Amino acid sequence: MIYELVGSRVLGPYLGTSIYVWTSLIGVILGSLSLGYWAGGRLADKRTDLKILALVIFSASVFIFLTVVFRSMAPLYFISLNLPLELSSLFISIILFSPASFLLGIISPYCVKIKIEQLATSGAAVGKLYAISTLGSIGGTFLAGFFLIPFFGTVKILYALSLVLFLLSLLLSLKSFFKSRLWFLFLLILFLAGDAWFDLLRQNYFIDLDSQYNRLWLYRGKDLATDRPTLNLATDPYGTQSAMFTDKDDDLVLAYTKFYRLLKHFKPEAAKVLMFGGCAYSYPKDFLKKFPNSEISVVEIDPKMTELARKYFNLPASEKLKIHHEDGRVFLNKTNQRFDAILGDAFNSFSSIPYQLTTLEAVKKKYEILNDNGLVILNIISSLRGSSGKFLRAEYATYKKVFPQVFLLPVNDATNPDLRQNVMLLAFKSESELVWQSPDQELNSYLRHLYSGEVAGDPPVLTDDYAPVEYYYRSAL
Repeated sequence: MIYELVGSRVLGPYLGTSIYVWTSLIGVILGSLSLGYWAGGRLADKRTDLKILALVIFSASVFIFLTVVFRSMAPLYFISLNLPLELSSLFISIILFSPASFLLGIISPYCVKIKIEQLATSGAAVGKLYAISTLGSIGGTFLAGFFLIPFFGTVKILYALSLVLFLLSLLLSLKSFFKSRLWFLFLLILFLAGDAWFDLLRQNYFIDLDSQYNRLWLYRGKDLATDRPTLNLATDPYGTQSAMFTDKDDDLVLAYTKFYRLLKHFKPEAAKVLMFGGCAYSYPKDFLKKFPNSEISVVEIDPKMTELARKYFNLPASEKLKIHHEDGRVFLNKTNQRFDAILGDAFNSFSSIPYQLTTLEAVKKKYEILNDNGLVILNIISSLRGSSGKFLRAEYATYKKVFPQVFLLPVNDATNPDLRQNVMLLAFKSESELVWQSPDQELNSYLRHLYSGEVAGDPPVLTDDYAPVEYYYRSAL
């Protein structure tokens, strides 16, 4: 179970953590284990020998180690082929996790055959072994999810699994392994090669760690628009989720985050604002500067994000900043607070908004907790037409079902509905006529991005019962 849970963190940065990825990972590991059980039973009937068991365990340790060595190479290769997500996740899971899982499956039936000495007690022996195996799986699940992954990260856990199996194989057959030290030398060479490989892959990253929810990379870069140095935070290798200028933290780096400043135009008197998704807290810091007397509550599910923001991204300690480390929908369901505006910038991997925040029920709850004349500003990554725009059109229809006025502002190009880009959805609780010009030249430059074209109504409204958000986003890739 530790291997399976860690597998999700291996695939996550490259394929996301959608239902397609979990299906491939679980299916491949279960299928490989099943083949291993079958092969182990056949092998045990032919010959039972501790040396054979030791060899199987040692081989499993080597293939787990190879998972570390090829954990970036295999995903990047299949991604370059532009295969459908379900096929890429299936092939990568087979390559990285099938060999070790197959070998681990051999162990149980082989141990059963060795353990059974008397037919009269065979049932007890089998039951005892499977009880121990199940308890180990349960313990491994809680240990990995609650402790190992958040505190040690993917690579160290896989190294540890490989080392434990290697030592176990030595204990089972000390004499023969010490006679041939080539196995140990081989493993040592792989270990050193693996470290060198990862140093090469991560030469541009100065922090690479796992949290309870994400694989996090911090790296230095340069903003193309201003040529200024930046510090970036990413949760996948395809883009930057948050950034900060390092010469002087005086402005927002990412273009779409500046559109949240429209709050100053539409709700200049906003006293209390709610934001879903903190990441490195780029906009919340900007809000505290622009609205020094106002309060912003940020719902960020990952405490590690907040920790990194405080340590590396100049996130200040302020009484005006309220941070809630929990799922956004959970916060929505239980809050009795009211807000002047709600901002949305919460994403899973591959630019997918968590489905539970997109549904009609969630949108109604946002409407309820908004004060009169309140508004929602939501960041969506999508085109406006075609298959890559299905989610945006479904979300637009969902907001139109609740809010009397809903508008779209494409960030890069408001005239090209086929371009996949950041699109800001603005939903107003009031029916009053809105002003789309501002004397503030910066704000006016954002207002000019208002999309005037038609938005098709083909995808149905999203609900808690039916919200194929991952499918829509998968179609966009």
